[in-house]
Amino acid sequence: MGIFGFFSKDKKEKLDKGLEKTKENVFGKISRAVAGKSTIDELALDDIEEALISSDIGVETTLKIIEKLEERVSKDKYINTDELNGFLKEEISGLMQDSYNELPDVEGPYVIMVVGVNGVGKTTTIGKLAHQFKQQGKKVVLGAADTFRAAAVDQLIIWSERVGVDIVKQDMGSDPASVAFDTLQSAKANNADVVIIDTAGRLHNNINLMRELGKIRNVMQKVIPETPHDVMLVLDASTGQNAIEQATQFTAVTEVNSIALTKLDGTAKGGVVIGISDQFKVPVRYIGVGEGIEDLQQFNKTEFIDSLFN
Repeated sequence: MGIFGFFSKDKKEKLDKGLEKTKENVFGKISRAVAGKSTIDELALDDIEEALISSDIGVETTLKIIEKLEERVSKDKYINTDELNGFLKEEISGLMQDSYNELPDVEGPYVIMVVGVNGVGKTTTIGKLAHQFKQQGKKVVLGAADTFRAAAVDQLIIWSERVGVDIVKQDMGSDPASVAFDTLQSAKANNADVVIIDTAGRLHNNINLMRELGKIRNVMQKVIPETPHDVMLVLDASTGQNAIEQATQFTAVTEVNSIALTKLDGTAKGGVVIGISDQFKVPVRYIGVGEGIEDLQQFNKTEFIDSLFN
């Protein structure tokens, strides 16, 4: 079994429940768009396009889906409403990035640098991630490199105590790169398996953000080359198009290797998962489907799409 575990029946039920609002939002609108129609015509295509866009899948991704649907309708002369869901399922699956659950072999601990704005659930995601790794028998070290907010450090300390993992921190206002350096040195000396580095969640200007994240990366590589192995961007699914805008900003200034989408259970805007995966060509690795410590799930594209369409 990989480091990320497997998709259990309980997790599937949790996912189904977490996606209820999104399913009603996305497919309720599509159902109403094609209600009473035996075939998909031009008018229905317009209604489907509007339904997808208003479901936070995003304009760019919606246009790709509609273009393929138009080709299908043109080729087959007609497509009935019963076939529509099968078509959408197939196209959405093709647009989304494949999930992956195996960590590559690396020299020393596997290092994850977590980025994202304040309020998206970044620190909570780190705590839940640490719990998952600890449950799998991994030795985890957290690095409190968001030194601009006392609340961020305090919250991470609470999570480290709750989960039972080590944490490296410095005084408020310390250089974040220095914290990252100390964290990796400690992890390496103590034979840790996984390191998770928190970073500042400020939406400061792109130049400062790029410099800060670049400095952290450069300093970490002095301890362990080629780190971080994963730059994970945390986004709040409930913000819909704002999440896409945040992804645009972060991917413009730093390499992003994976995405964690929080608060999927409390929103009807879960369609944003599709748009983000398609637009940024970055795998969604985790989704939050509840407030419990076990409710951060490894993202599985197939299970997600099946749940969305069932």
